[in-house]
Amino acid sequence: MAHAASPSLQSLVDETLAHVPALSHAVYNGLQDELKSRLEHHQLLAGWSKRRAHFASDLEGSLGRLLGLAREGGDPLQRERQVAGRGELSLSLVDEGQALKDVAIAHVITAIEDQSRAELHQLGNFFAALRGIARPLKNDNPLRAALFAQALSRAIEGVDLDAEGRYALMRMAALPLALKLQPIYASLCQGLRQAQLSGMLTSHGAALKESDLRRRQFKSITETPTQNATLDQVALKLDLMNTRAAELTPAMAHPGPAGAAPAAPPPKLGPGTGAPGTDLLSRLYDQILADDSLQPPLKVLMGRLQVAIVRLSRADATLLRRQDHPTWQLLNRIAAHGAGFQRPDDVDLKAFLQFLERVIQPLLDSAHPSALQFQQALTEVDSHIRAQAEARGQRSAVALERLDREQRRQEWQRMLRDQLEHQLDDAQAGKLMRRFLLGPWVEVIAHAMVQHGRDAVEAQTSIELVDALLHSVSPQPDEAARQRLRSQLPDLVRALERGMDSIALPPMQRQTFLDELMRQHGRVLRGLPAVEEAAPAAPAPRRPAQTPEELLQQLLDERESQLPSRWAYERVDRGQLPTVPVALYSEEHSPHAQAALQDWIAGVHIGGWYHLFHRSEWITAQIAWISDSRQMFLFIGQAPEERHSVTRGALEQLVAAGLITQLEDAPLLQRAIGTLMLDLDRAPADGDDR
Repeated sequence: MAHAASPSLQSLVDETLAHVPALSHAVYNGLQDELKSRLEHHQLLAGWSKRRAHFASDLEGSLGRLLGLAREGGDPLQRERQVAGRGELSLSLVDEGQALKDVAIAHVITAIEDQSRAELHQLGNFFAALRGIARPLKNDNPLRAALFAQALSRAIEGVDLDAEGRYALMRMAALPLALKLQPIYASLCQGLRQAQLSGMLTSHGAALKESDLRRRQFKSITETPTQNATLDQVALKLDLMNTRAAELTPAMAHPGPAGAAPAAPPPKLGPGTGAPGTDLLSRLYDQILADDSLQPPLKVLMGRLQVAIVRLSRADATLLRRQDHPTWQLLNRIAAHGAGFQRPDDVDLKAFLQFLERVIQPLLDSAHPSALQFQQALTEVDSHIRAQAEARGQRSAVALERLDREQRRQEWQRMLRDQLEHQLDDAQAGKLMRRFLLGPWVEVIAHAMVQHGRDAVEAQTSIELVDALLHSVSPQPDEAARQRLRSQLPDLVRALERGMDSIALPPMQRQTFLDELMRQHGRVLRGLPAVEEAAPAAPAPRRPAQTPEELLQQLLDERESQLPSRWAYERVDRGQLPTVPVALYSEEHSPHAQAALQDWIAGVHIGGWYHLFHRSEWITAQIAWISDSRQMFLFIGQAPEERHSVTRGALEQLVAAGLITQLEDAPLLQRAIGTLMLDLDRAPADGDDR
């Protein structure tokens, strides 16, 4: 590396660009070797062989474009997202294929970071220092792992394979890419050290350490003893500590012999000190108000609400026994929704706070608040969050509802066909009428359901037309009935034509059916059956009984398999058979894993905030709409233009791969219990706080 007097972003990107050709060929060779060395990859060779000659140049070109954008000083992945999301009502559809692609990109990123964690940390510090940022973020590094994973994904998109095949290629290419990148990253760091810039490789935010509370909260979630601690458990432990403290009080009041050391005072545990320190509610509230994930304005509001909660505790003993008490649920809901806002001065957060002020005012004004009042406040907050989320997604809801119905078209067609088959079994309809109703007219009804909704008037009209059509070809009891039918036929035919127009039925098919229908109507109006009764078929000649010798020969013949030899001797290409996506289950074929997966998805609700991995990065988004079938979910990011529609299958893959999680996985109260339990566990058992 020819070091400039002062290495810059451009010089580091230029050096990386110089390594790109060798990097691309190394990934190609590693991928080629892996494909040839394992028999289970045989089904991928056909698609790979068509594109392998261009793979290295594709990867080189993709890296060149992204690094070129990085050299200009911007975030190439951010620029790509802005272009992809252009348009006020633009939506990114995350189906099973896109989810599998995101899982593969996450796997490549993890492989690169595991191989070069120290180097990436140092480079991240350097680029953050260039921008004057105290605490570096992963996105500040233009040479981060996500850029190379995205470039690899683009190169593999050109391979003629399905989503699962490309997923397999991404996983195979991850290790060769990570191994080749490590010395490149190391060389960049070495060059910076040689340029006397070692100080810029260490974090400039080292002094800004996380608070002691946050470390304790993290441990409270991950350590087994306090992971699922309950109010009863923390109350029992606190009572024990208070009892021990009380036992020390007489010893302090009556000191021992002269020269003996005075007894230690009762220990002060956690943030709760002074007179309220022995009170469970006071200690819990201290932990809640010290939670650094709460926005400062929410802490102020919860501090005001503490007065009403203390009043409630004097009359409601269940407050400190039930974690599902409406009071705790209200605090949990407020905290969970507040976590979705990035800044204390966020306009939407201010509007939420104004709403909360109005909701909690009756609680503050009441001298004796009740659990019912807190439940009513919780209901208001839930309704408000849901309404606000639905309003954010309203612009996309209509299109998504139609998309959801489109995905159910085949399901509805099967259901309609089954119902019509039962109905036609009892009707006197000819073969052509039966084929029309079970074929084109089923499509007409399903199309109306997709366009207007399953229970829409248009869909119901198409369904009712089946009864009218079958009635029109049924025998009429008298001349008056036939005259009524004659007057109804023009409207019936026009309705049929409108339905056939809606699915663009070919003219020949349409005319063939209408000609047959007119013929049947003519017979019915003349008092004849709509379909001519076919002459009874002549009985088939009876086959003479087989002799014992013939029966024996038939049995001998049937011993040999009648299956075609193709199935007996050819090797089945399992790559063409339907397979289960490899990332769908975290534990293969585990009923417990599948049940947990479905339970997680069942808990997804409108208004909830989530972290999910999408297009090479983690995003924060809120559920704004869920289809009636729960097969489609609309996520809207913190910026309203970030809209992602996710299918249920894609959601299952993201959950199983650990690429989506609730923004606040542990409720506010549970975090407070965990940190309080840790405080009590760390307190000296004998009262000696030395």
